[in-house]
Parts: sequence; C-alpha cells; structure tokens
Amino acid sequence: MAPANRPSDPGESPSAATGVLLADTVARLRRAMRRAARAADPGNPLSVAQLEVLACVADQPGIRPGRLARQLMLAANSVTTLVNALNARGLIVRTHATDDARAVALTLTSEGQLAVEGWKTTNTAILQAALGTLGERHQAALAEALPGLRRLAEAVDTLAEAPDVRRA
Repeated sequence: MAPANRPSDPGESPSAATGVLLADTVARLRRAMRRAARAADPGNPLSVAQLEVLACVADQPGIRPGRLARQLMLAANSVTTLVNALNARGLIVRTHATDDARAVALTLTSEGQLAVEGWKTTNTAILQAALGTLGERHQAALAEALPGLRRLAEAVDTLAEAPDVRRA
C-alpha cells in the first residue's frame, strides 16, 4: 500500500486506499486532540488513559473491570492500576455487581462524572474552534460524514469485540 501522504498505486483498491488514509487521519486527529486538550487544560491532573477509563464507565455504569480491560484493549493489571488511582482520587467507586456479589462493578462518583463532562467540554471547544477555521465546504463535508463516521465507529467496536479479528 502507498504511504498515507502519497497517491495509491493504480492496482490498489479504493477501499484499501481509503482505509490507509482514514487510519492515518484518525491517528493524527487523536494526537492533535490530546495535545490541544493538554494545552487548553494544563491543570488537568488526569492522564488520557484515566480519562478513557472514566468515559467508558460513564457510558456503561456498572461495567466490570475485565470487560473494561477488553474494551480498552488494556491488560487487566493496567486497568486495576488505573481504577485504583481513580478510586483514590474519589472519581470512581467499586461496588458488588448486582448479579454476582463476588464480582466488582465500577461506577463514577459525582466528581468522576464532572471530570468526564469537563473533558468532553474541552474536546468540544477544541473541535468547534478548529471547525471555525475551515471553509464552509469542509464544514459541510464533515457534517455530512458524521452519520457514516458513527456507523464506522460502531463497526470497529464490533470488530474489537469479535474473538477472531485478524490484524495485519
């Protein structure tokens, strides 16, 4: 495949070229968002990994640590370390799962919910400012692409959940 910044080879399928460009663009956007969020909120003491854990728990209150590890593609001991730190900060609580008293379920405290909302607000402000620098044509193209990007995110989530996903 051609590098992301070069045209694809004539024999390369359009979907493969799109996949390469999309993967590169998403990775660059994630890095840019992390840098911009740190610049916009330098006092935020939480790491991106901690914020990802909080966001995942916010989306799925009562999630078990093992499922959280699978969803975030982290080792179980890494999730334990992250959850312990978030618990110590009063952002997350461990409770017994409703269907199994031996299992742990994770929920956010009100402070944890505020941390997630603050992170989302920061990211939204960054994107709104960046969108404001684009011309109307690019803004419209991005707005039109949003339903497809949401479906793509769902499809990637589904692939991540599949045990037999083949990775290149």
